[in-house]
Formats: sequence, structure tokens, C-alpha cells
Amino acid sequence: MKSKKISLFLLVLLVVSAIDSVRNLPSAALFGSSLPFFFLLSTCVFLLPVAMVSAQLSSWIDGKGGVYHWITEAFGDRVGMLGIWLQWINTVVWYPTILSFMAGTLAYLIDPSLAEDKPYLICVILTAFWLLTILNLFGVQMSAKINSIFALIGTMIPLCFLIILGGIWLFSGGTSEISFSSYSIFPRFSSMDDWVSLTVIMASFLGMELAGVHANDIENPQINFPKAMGYASFLLIFTMLFGALTIAMVVPIDDISLVAGVMQVFDDFFLSFGMPFLTPILALLILIGSFGSIINWLISPARGLFDAAECGFLPKMFTKKNAYGVPQNMLLTQAVFVSLLCLVFLLVPGINAFYWFLTALSTDLYMLMYLLLFMSCLSLQKRFRGSKQKFSMPGKETGIWAASLLGIFGCFLTIFISFFPPASIEMPLSYYALLIFLGNVLLSLPVLGFYAYRTTQKKSIQDRHL
Repeated sequence: MKSKKISLFLLVLLVVSAIDSVRNLPSAALFGSSLPFFFLLSTCVFLLPVAMVSAQLSSWIDGKGGVYHWITEAFGDRVGMLGIWLQWINTVVWYPTILSFMAGTLAYLIDPSLAEDKPYLICVILTAFWLLTILNLFGVQMSAKINSIFALIGTMIPLCFLIILGGIWLFSGGTSEISFSSYSIFPRFSSMDDWVSLTVIMASFLGMELAGVHANDIENPQINFPKAMGYASFLLIFTMLFGALTIAMVVPIDDISLVAGVMQVFDDFFLSFGMPFLTPILALLILIGSFGSIINWLISPARGLFDAAECGFLPKMFTKKNAYGVPQNMLLTQAVFVSLLCLVFLLVPGINAFYWFLTALSTDLYMLMYLLLFMSCLSLQKRFRGSKQKFSMPGKETGIWAASLLGIFGCFLTIFISFFPPASIEMPLSYYALLIFLGNVLLSLPVLGFYAYRTTQKKSIQDRHL
């Protein structure tokens, strides 16, 4: 069955909805008057480098796109397998956090006390995830349309609404909870507490490269993909920065907690405006936006892992597609794996601490993948030097080196900060850092099993021909 191509408009919404989220704003608002500094830092050392490098790689490598093919082109399929595994396992670790957030938001619409009821949480989480998996089985065009509609309704509309309210608050004489001065806009470089939340902002920008896996499904990919990266970057920076600033201006910083419920923060926000009736409406919009954002996170890494399966790293059962061109067995296996992890997540004591731990761990895994991506760009620029390109990074070779090195620095900075727990997590630093380290090592080790599997299969084929 031949599917329609993804337009530039749908592609931009696909990227924005996968990354942009109202749920990240309260955590970002903790920076207060330092928000512009941290957003500028994150934009310079991560968001723009990822966007430009992804656009450059898609321009160099025609036909197939995505992390697996880009890294494989530079360093071979074994390193490509490591890259796509890090991207995939990151999303698997991340799913319990976003799904539990969705269940908690839904509880706020029904009965807030349900957010602490584990049977309720398990029921909602598993139902939502399997429903999203089934929707993805009907093809990328179907999921892209749902994604774009939900992005407009559940992400862009509430974000723009919050920003407008912030403007009204200021121009109507409202007192801002933050003030800007040459002292307050810069964090204390000697205090790790001022930096630990940088993990939240960096994590909020993860996924710019996800659309690359749909290279064959995009109209004029070598032209539209770079354009989509540019438009999406602008929308992300504008909405997230000013959305977080709005909350920081209206809600006292002391009332914002890293692990507090998002709806609690927005409840305070709308109470300040005398409009508490808007809280459940926003809760519904956030739920819709979160539902849509997971759609792209479900299919993109799974399709990348499917490409690795076609190269022999996984059994042949994972190389089968259904009538809509979707790797059905890969998606269903992913759903089973995530379901088991969600059950573990909800059955452990101390959910808040474990929530933050999973967030930091998934961010680390993704940063390791980005290190491979940036190094791939540096490696490939020699091969494609002087070739005709639909997209050329500003500054050409100098721009490629600048973007890649800035991105590498941003990855190492984020990984370093992730080893420090926030003040709200009562856990010894050495113990927490050890858990993060072991988590990264243990979740990376399965790649060795994939290498061994392919080696065994090749040897088996050779033996049959002897």
C-alpha cells in the first residue's frame, strides 16, 4: 500500500510536538531570572548544533535517514547499532515518566487523589501506551496527522495562551516574582544547585533528529528537512523560553518544585489571575498534547532499530512490515518491554526520586548517542567536501566544526551535571552517582549481545556453504 508523503508543515509539527511540551515549563521556570542565560546556553551548545548537524547529515546522505544510517555511514554498522540502541533504550526508559505524568494529569480531571492510586496509574498507563502503539500500526501518515492535530490543540495553543496571559499580567501592572539584573541573570558557578536543573532544559530539547528516520516519507527531504529543522528550532526556543518566563513571573519560585505535579503549578498560576476554572481545561489540553508527542517517540526509534534488524543484528521476525509499511513486530515487542518497565516503575517505593532518576538516566543515554552523531558529522565532512548539496551549513566546513564541537561540549556538560541529584532528592551524592553510572553501563551492554548474534548468524551461513 503506497502512503502519501509528509509535507513540510506536517514535518515541522512532527518535530515540534515530539519536543515541545507544557509539562517541561514548571521545571524550567525554577531558573527564574537566569532563564534567558540557560536557554541561550542550551540553544548554543545543543539545540542549534543538533538541528544543523541533522540537516547537514540528511543533505549528505540521500535516500535513507536517521541515526542508524548517519552513524553507520561514518563509522560502520556496529557503531550505528550502538547509536540506534542508545536512542531506543532512552525512549524506553523515558516512557514511564511521560506515561505516569499523563495518568496524573487525567486524575486531576477526575479525582486528584487517584494520582497516588497505583492500580489506577497502571491501568491508565498500559491502556494509553497500547492504544498509541495500535495507532502507529496504521502507518506514518496516519500518526503524522494525529501528531499534528494534537500538537496544535495540546501544545501550541496552551503555550501561546500562557505567553499572552504573561503579557497581560505585566502590562496590567501585575508584580513580577522575578527581577532582572546583572547579578541575577547569571547563575552561581560555584553552586551545583543552580545548575542541576539544566538537565531539564537539555532534556526538553531531545529529539530534533527523530524526523530523519522518515526520510523516505518526506516530500523533497533534502530541501524540506533542513527547513523543518530551522522552523522547529525557532518555535521551540520562542514558546519554551517565554512560556517558562511567564510561570516564573506569576508563581513564586519557592512554590515550584522539580517533582511537584505540573497541574499544581498551573493551579497556582490561574488562581493568581482569578481564573481557576481554566485549570481543568489546560489539564485536558496538556493531556492531548502529551498523547500526541508520544506517537512520534514510539515509531521513530523503533523504525531505526528496524533498519539495524535488516542488517542482521536482530532476528528476521523484526524485519517484517505490515500492509502500511510499519515494522509491526518491532512495535509490539517494544510495547511489551515498556509495559513491564512501567509495572516496575509503579511498584517501587519513592516514585518521585525514581522519576527523577529515570529522567537523568534517559538523558544520559541520549547524550551518548548525540556524541556519536556529532562525531559522525565531523568524520563525514571530509568525504563530502566539495560535493553538491541541497543544504550547506553556515560557514561551511568551519560551521560544521563549530556546531559539532559545541554539541560535543553540551553533551559532556549535561552528562556531568546529571550525576548530581536535585536538592529535593534526599540521596547521598556518591550513591546517586553510582546508580547513574551503573544504569548507563547496564543499559548499553545488550549491544554486545547483538554483535554476538550477528557474528553467530554469519558463521552459521558460512558453515552451510562449506
